[in-house]
Amino acid sequence: MMNVKQKAAKTSKVKKQKLVLREQLFGDIDEGLLWDRTKQTGFTTIPRTFPILAQIMDEVADKGKPVSGAYFALWCRVFDESLVEIKNPGQLAAESGFSGQRAISTWNGRMAKLVELGFIDAQEGALGDYEYILIYNPYLIIKKLYDDKKVNKVKYLSLFARAQEIGATDLG
Repeated sequence: MMNVKQKAAKTSKVKKQKLVLREQLFGDIDEGLLWDRTKQTGFTTIPRTFPILAQIMDEVADKGKPVSGAYFALWCRVFDESLVEIKNPGQLAAESGFSGQRAISTWNGRMAKLVELGFIDAQEGALGDYEYILIYNPYLIIKKLYDDKKVNKVKYLSLFARAQEIGATDLG
């Protein structure tokens, strides 16, 4: 296990390598045209495994009713407290990809499924059933679903391998 100083040195070395490669491939780039999470605001931390997490979520949800769009919209609003306060369900429905007269009811259905699967918990408020959302660690939920034989083994092993590759230890 690396200590903080070793991890920072490795990160710095990798960053330098990527910058050299980027310059070789793309030449001299105007840094102002690039997104730098250390200089810009309005960003969130997303697991590097999110594409695989989303595939698994959609696979364990009801066929034809994917939940990953609603989950991602929540994730983009969460801070380190794992709590999201929803003040405008219509806006969350739209951010989740739903439109039209049934947007909010469709979004409510996806939220109910996320609760049922264990990815989130919800408390109602004056604005509806999903005003307060608690987001759980998706790795732990998928591990439980896998142990309960609800997750495809190939997808789980793909997630596990990628998690190991990036140093995430949540799956064991």
